[in-house]
Amino acid sequence: MKSILKILLLVLALVVVMPDMTVAQKRKTKTTAVAKKGKAAVKQKKTKTAAPAPSVSSLRNQRDALQKKIKQSEAQLNQTRKDVKKQLSNLAIINAQIDQHQRNIGTIKQTLDTVNTNIGRLETDIQKLAVQLKDRKQKYSRSMLYLYQNRKASNKMLFLLSASDFTQMARRYRYMKEYSKYQRVQGELVKRKQTELETAKMELKAERDRHTLLLAKEQDENRQLAVKQNEQQTAVNTLQKQQKSLQATLASDRKEVAALNSKIDYYVKLAIEQERKRREEAERKARELAERKAREERQRKEAAAAAERKQRESQTATASAAKTPAKSVAKEKPAPKAEPTPRYMPNDKEYQLTSNFAANKGRFPMPITGSYLISTHYGSYTMSGMSNVRLDSKGINLTGQSGAQARCIFDGEVTAVFTVSGLKNVMVRHGSYISIYCNLRSVSVSQGQKVSARQTLGAVAPDASGKPNLHFQLRKESATLNPEQWLAR
Repeated sequence: MKSILKILLLVLALVVVMPDMTVAQKRKTKTTAVAKKGKAAVKQKKTKTAAPAPSVSSLRNQRDALQKKIKQSEAQLNQTRKDVKKQLSNLAIINAQIDQHQRNIGTIKQTLDTVNTNIGRLETDIQKLAVQLKDRKQKYSRSMLYLYQNRKASNKMLFLLSASDFTQMARRYRYMKEYSKYQRVQGELVKRKQTELETAKMELKAERDRHTLLLAKEQDENRQLAVKQNEQQTAVNTLQKQQKSLQATLASDRKEVAALNSKIDYYVKLAIEQERKRREEAERKARELAERKAREERQRKEAAAAAERKQRESQTATASAAKTPAKSVAKEKPAPKAEPTPRYMPNDKEYQLTSNFAANKGRFPMPITGSYLISTHYGSYTMSGMSNVRLDSKGINLTGQSGAQARCIFDGEVTAVFTVSGLKNVMVRHGSYISIYCNLRSVSVSQGQKVSARQTLGAVAPDASGKPNLHFQLRKESATLNPEQWLAR
């Protein structure tokens, strides 16, 4: 019995102790797992830290690759800007060609109107001449018919001899002579009217041929205009697809133009200041010359009055004694010689140039040699086909042919030769007026040099389209002028 109780107590103790042992084992297992994870993490960190560092050569290769990509991007950006600039230049040239074709068509239409007026006038003249010729022929034929019908009675000798007296005979002779003259005149009038009619018909034919040629020329101009308008639309569409590059290029161009205008303004102010000083110096010299002449004239009059006074005082002396003082006076104070008027006075010269310059408005030669197109006009305007592109120019751009040269429009003096963005520029002063020739590849004149009208100033540099492009400005003092109103086209 006691042994059974011991066995039961042992079983109960085991049942109580087993759950505690399970929890402890679980905790021990969890702790072991966490410890293992921690060891693994530490081991992984140690592995990462212990990874080998990249070599210098690999870093250099990465740097070279990045630099290469940057250069490629910059080259691509520059090429895009160049393309946009070229397209803008081409569009400007196309617009100028369209303007030229439209102007040609307008001129042809005006000429056609004149030709049609001439044709109408000639047709009217031909109708009048035909009526006059018909009338002359009728009169002449009636006269001939009358002579034929009265050929016996019109025998000259019989008509003369049948006169009753000499006076009547002389009167009949004079009548016969006048009548013969009348017949001859009538015949000549018929011939002349016929000649005039033939001439008028030839003129009419020539005018109609001219009309036909002008119509063909107008049709050809219209075809070329349509082609250029298609080119214009293509260029506009291409540019509109590159709005960002277009705006960046325009901003860059505006900066370059602003830098050029700033440099021009500086040299214009300098030229104006030099002109002012020159005029003041000329006026000062003129005043000094006038004062010196007045002073010398006053001294001469005083010397003459003194000599006359001495001569009156020595009237009682002998003639030789009277001459001696006069000679001595002349030796002491000789009569001054009048200085010749200077052949060149800067002030007069400049005013003369100013006067002549203004009088030639609208007749000055173009500042570029060879054929040309006005690709950029004066003032602020929107480029045709590009509503979002507004240009502002203080002058005009002339697109010429290969080998184009810049030439002076009038006599003057080179006041400045300067460089902006690697291109040369020449400024010529014509009194109060100043002409500026920009975008030159080379220059054949120097500062202070006198130049004449149509004299070559330098070679024109090409623009993005590859064609010579001259930027020309005209000013009166610092105020800009529209060159198109001053140049003969």
